[in-house]
Amino acid sequence: MVRLDIITTRGGDAGQTSLGDGTRVAKDTLRIEAIGAVDEANTALGLLRLHTARHPADAMLARIQNDLFDLGADLCVPGQGGDDRLRMADTQCARLEAELAEMNAGLPPLRSFVLPGGTPAAAHAHLARTAARRAERVVVALAAAEAVNPVALRYLNRLSDHLFVLSRSLNAGNDVLWVPGQERG
Repeated sequence: MVRLDIITTRGGDAGQTSLGDGTRVAKDTLRIEAIGAVDEANTALGLLRLHTARHPADAMLARIQNDLFDLGADLCVPGQGGDDRLRMADTQCARLEAELAEMNAGLPPLRSFVLPGGTPAAAHAHLARTAARRAERVVVALAAAEAVNPVALRYLNRLSDHLFVLSRSLNAGNDVLWVPGQERG
């Protein structure tokens, strides 16, 4: 499927890179920014997984990391789908929604906004959530300018919600809550 014999190609030394269809583009294009933002979100998930190695959520996070590589593959070939390229699928969004609902069912209702923190795993889940949200914003901007698979947008939106609920689950319902005006003294 993928074979990388040489990592340093020097092909990008002039500030350009290749998309999955062979098109050369500047490294600061919105599409490359979107791919990079998805890669950052995936990296944040990798960091989160350092804290979930013995937790049931780890297998779920491993699958999500693979989904994010699928999303990057989708973004690296312009278009909305309907071709023979690897594209994000509705089933990937549905799986996130089902997991989100299952995790949320065991949590108490929120009475305030949640501050990022709590356990190390929950704090890293919040970091991954904000990275996913940033990736979503960049993909939204890309979709306003070029054709993008709409499932990619839905997936990133669900992912940030999923990671928020996962953070609450990792805190076992003992969230760090915002207390408005607490420090005004």
